[in-house]
Amino acid sequence: MKVINLHQEEKELIELAVENNRHAQQKIYSKFSPKMLSICRQYIKDIHEAEDIMITAFMKVFTNLKNFKHEGSFEGWIRRIMINECISFIRVQKKVKFLEDEDFTEGKVNNIESQLSIEDIQFLIDSLPDGYKMVFNLYCIEGYKHHEIAAMLGINEGTSKSQLSHARRILQQNVTKLKNYEMSIKKNNQ
Repeated sequence: MKVINLHQEEKELIELAVENNRHAQQKIYSKFSPKMLSICRQYIKDIHEAEDIMITAFMKVFTNLKNFKHEGSFEGWIRRIMINECISFIRVQKKVKFLEDEDFTEGKVNNIESQLSIEDIQFLIDSLPDGYKMVFNLYCIEGYKHHEIAAMLGINEGTSKSQLSHARRILQQNVTKLKNYEMSIKKNNQ
């Protein structure tokens, strides 16, 4: 058995993992699983389901590791597998439907500046309908363009834009409601 040094090159670690070296696979999993669980959690509300999806996606990572071409980021390659697995899960479990919005016009978006905690922000994103949430995450968090989102989700580009616009509008309304609620609690406690 070959011993893997703590600071071994990522490429060598990947090559060992391709050969089914369990220690190398464990090192990859240990290095990337916390961040990948966070990514899965962005799309999947239930932490246990998110963890199950992450584990399933890591199985796909190790099964397809021989296909990684060392062009671009290894983490980005894993991330894409995680996102695709989340989208597949949502499609199968939730049967998400994207409504075409023929009257959609892209409006001005107000930036949401607040003192919200990460938990509050995640709660607000989780409260979005699944279609809005997927497009919002893919565009705002992952940085995909609308044409890429449309291809990933099997929708047209206009639908992606309208889903994002609706998601932003709902988030802005809910942030306002949350701020008003917090202000009323502070007032009542004085």
